Amino acid sequence: MTSLSDAEFIVRTIAQTAVDNEKYFGDLDSVVGDGDLGFSLARGFEIVLKDWDSFDRTDAGTFLQKVGITITGRIGGTSGPIWGTAFLRSASVAKANGGELGGDDVVAMLRSAMEGIMARGGASLGDKTLLDVLAPMTDAIEQGVANGEGGAAVMASAAASARAAAEATAPMIAKRGRAAYTGERSIGSPDAGGVAVAVIAEALAANWDSPEHTQQSTTN
Repeated sequence: MTSLSDAEFIVRTIAQTAVDNEKYFGDLDSVVGDGDLGFSLARGFEIVLKDWDSFDRTDAGTFLQKVGITITGRIGGTSGPIWGTAFLRSASVAKANGGELGGDDVVAMLRSAMEGIMARGGASLGDKTLLDVLAPMTDAIEQGVANGEGGAAVMASAAASARAAAEATAPMIAKRGRAAYTGERSIGSPDAGGVAVAVIAEALAANWDSPEHTQQSTTN
């Protein structure tokens, strides 16, 4: 199993999940946000899928960097800078660590992505953003790696943690983004970006051992 094939599988799953859930993510975001999350993610990741064969695949880091540049330039609203920064920060860690990436490298990539999101969006944990889902999800991955679990088991734990964390954002008061303007009216609805992360994690977990992933891993 190569790091590049895993990166391709993860990015394609993220992209397809964003496209498939355009209405769901948009409806969630419209409750207290501006409602453009689903549209923005779907349109941006449609371009990623359209340009799929053109991305430089020298290594996983380079591939992620090219995807990140596309996302930054083509996803509208606040989603582009946030998701683009996450990909570019992850790519930098991957490139610095060379070709093959282990579980610890993946955790470092996610930690760097979160730092980038915090810096770009001015958000902190507890502000009712996707960070409140990314952080516990990353902790679950780190714990799974430390326990020596396989990829499928790690992703299953990550998905369960992400879903629980997304649901836990419901009673929070939004402090960043358009939702912050609604104040206490944001209580009772989960953060749309956090739910998106959970849905993506669940898609990755469900398909980790799929023929598409395992065949791709053995042929790359």
